[in-house]
Amino acid sequence: AATKLASAEKLMYFCTDQLGLEQDFEQKQMPDGKLPVDGFLLCVDVSRGMNRNFDEQLKFVSNLYNQLAKTKKPVVVVLTKCDEGVERYIRDAHAFALGKKNLQVVETSARSNVNVELAFGTLVQLVDRSRGKAKIIPYFEALKQQSQQIAAAKDKYEWLVSRIVKSHHEAWPNVSRKMQPAPEYQDYVYLEGTQKAKKLFLQHVQRLKQEHVERRRKAYLALLPQALDALVPDLDEIDHLSRAKAEKLLEAKPDFLKWFVVLEETPWDATSHVDSADSERIPFDLLETPAAEQLYEAHLEKLRDERKRAEMRRAFRENLESSPFVTPGKPWEEARSFIMNEDFYLWLEEPVYMDIYGKHQKQLIDRAKEDFQELLLEYSELFYELELDAKPSKEKMGVIQEVLGEEQRFKALQKLQAERDALILKHIHFVYHPTKETCPSCAACVDARVEQLLGSRFTRPAERHHRNPLPDSGVDRINLVILGKDGLARELANEIRALCTNDDKFVIEGKMYELALRPIEGNVRLPVNAFQTPTFQPHGCLCLYNSKESLSYVVESIEKSRESTAGRRDNHAAQLPLTLALVNKRGDAGGETLQSLVQQGQQIASKLQCVFLEPAAGAGVGYGRGVNEKQIGQVLKGLLDAKRNLNLVVGSGLKEVADAELRVVLCLMCGDPVSADEVLLPILQAQPCRPAPGG
Repeated sequence: AATKLASAEKLMYFCTDQLGLEQDFEQKQMPDGKLPVDGFLLCVDVSRGMNRNFDEQLKFVSNLYNQLAKTKKPVVVVLTKCDEGVERYIRDAHAFALGKKNLQVVETSARSNVNVELAFGTLVQLVDRSRGKAKIIPYFEALKQQSQQIAAAKDKYEWLVSRIVKSHHEAWPNVSRKMQPAPEYQDYVYLEGTQKAKKLFLQHVQRLKQEHVERRRKAYLALLPQALDALVPDLDEIDHLSRAKAEKLLEAKPDFLKWFVVLEETPWDATSHVDSADSERIPFDLLETPAAEQLYEAHLEKLRDERKRAEMRRAFRENLESSPFVTPGKPWEEARSFIMNEDFYLWLEEPVYMDIYGKHQKQLIDRAKEDFQELLLEYSELFYELELDAKPSKEKMGVIQEVLGEEQRFKALQKLQAERDALILKHIHFVYHPTKETCPSCAACVDARVEQLLGSRFTRPAERHHRNPLPDSGVDRINLVILGKDGLARELANEIRALCTNDDKFVIEGKMYELALRPIEGNVRLPVNAFQTPTFQPHGCLCLYNSKESLSYVVESIEKSRESTAGRRDNHAAQLPLTLALVNKRGDAGGETLQSLVQQGQQIASKLQCVFLEPAAGAGVGYGRGVNEKQIGQVLKGLLDAKRNLNLVVGSGLKEVADAELRVVLCLMCGDPVSADEVLLPILQAQPCRPAPGG
């Protein structure tokens, strides 16, 4: 029969370490103060306790065992706190058990959870002999086995965490619910508890965050050299600045905020900036880190090296230009020893110098060939006695070379004899067959350029008369140039045409006039944008603007047009009536910007001595630019009056010129600084100019 112990109103579980914490544990009392007992675990603390004598404890345990032995119940001696056990205490406890009918001893540690179940299992086997005998394992061997088991379970659990948790924003409650069905989670929690499982999860999350921050840091550091190149590319600007002043300089740059962001809280990796959408820009406080300081110093060093390399390139070019050993056609291998020094090799690779040398050689050779060509022209009498087939004999070539041999320009091509001979033969061929194809100036040949100019200005006489009749000098036609950039000229031209009849007629003061419009929006120095063409003689110009930029374009275009016709007898640009008009979008009728544009327009109109039109108070029908039909009529009437006055003065003279024939003979040398364009264009652009009947 089971022994009954009486302990009325006592708790079943009791531990002195838990005094004061009873409410934190399950409150379970013994039933009726009596409890049947089938066996005993006799616990012996083998740690070094404060103010406690182990021998006295063992004596107490011995007396306790004598009482337990009377019950005839099985007893197992349990050595507790073996993780802090004293070796002598453990030996004495084993000796005590051995002297008491060979009691079984289990070494345990509740803190490490080693052999705790084994102690109870051993007692159960003694109570129930039908059970197999439990194998008692010494503490350290059991601890080793358990450590291996925990390590394996930990590895599996960490694998599970790494597979499920991919972001450092994950929270434990959500992740633990996901992992609960997994055996890896269950095994580890069983061995180590939920708190350790949570701790490993938090370590993994922290590691993910650190990796994320490090990726950001590397991205910022990779971007920093580009930012420094963009903001401070000039060495003189930063070479002698302290770090603090350099940072102030960076902040003052217009594009600073394109590359950097200044955070209210620092450091950047401890703030929400690591996860913000604006994290592409570099946190400015990153410049305070050692890695960023190294990159800044590397930027300075790179600029210094680039300057030194540029100086070396410049010094090398100067050395080439001043060296008497560098002549046209001399190979690099022959010239290198005369022009290179040790400093050059310290800063640049030899291929760089070879490239510079090659470009310098090309300039030398081109210049030498030009000089040699001039030499051949100066000695033209040498080529008069050649046969007409232009194939000189070896003897004649020898005579030519002997005569020219004392000339420095001949000697300059000493290392390029084949090319020098080819130039002589080409010159001989040109002397006896002077055509555009054999001209030494090639593309710069005057004959070829004159043909191009005439071909671009005139068609065949029959086509010209059919397609481009001479403009009528009467007053029934108005030729108006509309000047304005960004579509202003084309849009207003289309709106004016919309008010005309089907045959481009416009009514002014009850009379119908033919209206020809020439909208111009590009560079007026180009022929395609010229105010005046062979078929279009402008009577006036309407200048449009809606911004400072478009006003500047108008002023520059008028000045360019006047400059291009300055000094010409028919300088119409200087006398051309001008009207300056401010146009604005519908509904944009006020504001400081508009008033400023009006004032600027009035100043320019005064400078150009022209009429100024302010924006219309109400846009007319069909107009979205603030110029109404009344203002258009006002502009055209002014041009019409100016045209009448001009015709009174020069009308008869123009008619006489139209019937005259003027033949011009030009003598231009190929390669002259003054091009054929500068000589011919003023003639070809004159209004009465036309090709002769023969073309």
